[in-house]
Amino acid sequence: MRNAISIDLEDWFHPEALRGVVRRDDWPCLESRARRNVERLLRVLAVSRTRATFFVLGWVAEREPGLVARLAADGHEVASHGYAHDMITHQSRDEFTADLRRSLRVLRAQSGQPVTGYRAPSFSVVRSTRWALDVLLDHGLRYDSSIFPVHHDRYGIPGAPRHPHVVLRHEERELWELPPATLRLLGHTLPAAGGGYFRLFPYAWSALALRRLNDAGVPGVVYTHPWEYDVEQPRVRLPRLGAWRHYGGIAGCEAKLERLLGEFSFTTCAEVLDAAGAPAPLELVPA
Repeated sequence: MRNAISIDLEDWFHPEALRGVVRRDDWPCLESRARRNVERLLRVLAVSRTRATFFVLGWVAEREPGLVARLAADGHEVASHGYAHDMITHQSRDEFTADLRRSLRVLRAQSGQPVTGYRAPSFSVVRSTRWALDVLLDHGLRYDSSIFPVHHDRYGIPGAPRHPHVVLRHEERELWELPPATLRLLGHTLPAAGGGYFRLFPYAWSALALRRLNDAGVPGVVYTHPWEYDVEQPRVRLPRLGAWRHYGGIAGCEAKLERLLGEFSFTTCAEVLDAAGAPAPLELVPA
């Protein structure tokens, strides 16, 4: 069973946890650490000969010329993380569409390959923003990986399927959903194998989630961010709980990832969909 390994390529100042603390107007003036952190992850992936899906923020792609082309040249899949890291819950349909189009133009031009996958900032496809799936389908996307089937204060659709599935169909077109890995325990669906859950929880938690999914014939989707491996990144003053959630476990994250890549088989989201029998999009709509 091959699982999907995915990297949400954003810089240290982009996460939603820092909204209101780091001003967006200051982004262009802040130190960029995305390239060096991506290089670190590329070295880790190369050791295990693993190809990954990079959900790239269009803003980073424009600021770091050549980075997206490097990912594509190394055989990794380039997908969209939007352009400006705005949660869909903060956007109108027109604003979301404009953000998506801008990211697709940048990523398709820089990668020289089709860009057919999308992950919303902070997994912000929730019940109130499911209309975003229609926009993705209209723009030729093959799959989304934004619906977290868990309870959370910021995201999630509890009760959503935990396995790859067709989430939207219109005539002959389909949009597939690749939900992040979760673990069923005592009647509850719990997050696992990604982001803070990977950093803060014991390694055994993520491994158990993947083993149970794989034993059931289901591929797991692991996600991470380049800044989660950067112990030298600038630290922003946050409330104690927020600081623990955001910065905790960074020092040991690389060793955990190396172990995960050694014990499980991983590939891109696109190849996981190929194995599931998901068809390629009929036509890529120009962004």
